[in-house]
Amino acid sequence: MAERLLRGGDGLLSGPIAWARKHLFSSPANTVFTLLALWVLGTVLPPLVDWALIKATWVGDPAACRAAGGACWALVTEKYRLILFGIYPFEEQWRPLLAVLLFIVMMLVAANPRCWRPWLAWVLPLALVAVAVLMWGGIFGLVLVPNDRWGGLPLTLILSVAGIVLSFPLAVVLALGRRSQLPAVRAWCVAYIELWRGVPLISVLFMASIMFPLFMPEGFTIDKLLRAQLGIILFTAAYVAEIVRGGLQAIPRGQYEAADSIGLTYWQKMRLVILPQALKVVIPPLVGQFITTFKDTSLVIIIGLYDLLSSTKVALSDPQWRAFYVEGYVVAALIYFVFSYLMSQYSQYLERRLSAGVRRG
Repeated sequence: MAERLLRGGDGLLSGPIAWARKHLFSSPANTVFTLLALWVLGTVLPPLVDWALIKATWVGDPAACRAAGGACWALVTEKYRLILFGIYPFEEQWRPLLAVLLFIVMMLVAANPRCWRPWLAWVLPLALVAVAVLMWGGIFGLVLVPNDRWGGLPLTLILSVAGIVLSFPLAVVLALGRRSQLPAVRAWCVAYIELWRGVPLISVLFMASIMFPLFMPEGFTIDKLLRAQLGIILFTAAYVAEIVRGGLQAIPRGQYEAADSIGLTYWQKMRLVILPQALKVVIPPLVGQFITTFKDTSLVIIIGLYDLLSSTKVALSDPQWRAFYVEGYVVAALIYFVFSYLMSQYSQYLERRLSAGVRRG
C-alpha cells in the first residue's frame, strides 16, 4: 500500500494532492485566493456550526431557545404549518400538502424524457385540475376554501408554474412576430415586449390590484389571484420572448434555406427545424428566467396574497417568537434554494442530453 502511494499510482497522494496542485495552487494568484478562502472558512465555519447545530434548540419554547444561546429551530417545529400553508384552514391543510406533492410529481414526470409522449399532454392538465379541486374544494365533499385563504408554498408553486408554462407559448409567438416580415405584426410585438420589459413586476402587480378594477364596469370584478397570475404571465412572456428571439438569430441562415428547399410551410419550418434548434441554444437563459419568475412570486404580497416568504413573515409576527426571525428566513431561503438548484441542475442535464452526438469544434 505504501509503495503504491509513493509510486504515485491511484492512491491518496496522487489523487487529492495532484488535484489540489492543478486547481488550487497552480499559480501564485490561485495560491493566495485558496489560502484566503481557507482562512475565511476557518473563521466563519466553526461559530456557524456551533450556532446552527451544537447549541441549537430543536424542540421547546422561546425561553429554552434563549437559554441555549444557539439557533432556535423550535420556531420551525412550532410554526411550520403557517410557513408552508399560510392561513389555509388548519384542519384542511392535508389538501395543500397533497397539492404540493402532486405538483412535485407532475414536474418530475414532465422533466423525464422517457415520459415525453402524447399522453403527457392529457396527464398534465388533469393534474392541474386535481390541484385546483384540492385547493378550492366545494365538490366531492371538500369544504370550499376561497383563494384569499391560500398561501405558503402551494401558492408560490401555483403562481410560478402557471406563469412559466402559460407564458412560454405566448413568448414564442411574440419572438416569431418580432422577426416577422409583416410591419404591423412586427410593430405590435415590439411595442408589447418593450412596454412590459420597461416596467418592474411590482408595478405590474400594483396596476393589476389597484388600477385595473377602476377601468372595469361597476359591479364587475376579477379575482385577485387571477389578476396576479395574468400579470406574471404577461410580464414573463416579454422576457422569454427576447430570449427565444436570441436563439432564433443564432440559427444559421442555411437552416432556413434548407427547410424552404424541401417545401416546408412557414409553421412547419419553425416547428420542425428552427425552433427545436433555437430553444436548445437558449436553455441556460430560459432556465435563469424561470428561476427568476419562481422567486419573484414573493412580490404578490403587495396585493395581499401570502406566498411562502409572506407566510414566513406572518409566522414571525408572533411576539414570543419574533426574536428568532433569522431561523424562519433561513428555512424559507432553503426552500427557494432547493427548487432553484434543482431547476439549474435539470437545465445542465438537458443541455448534455440534447448535445449528445453533436460534433464540436
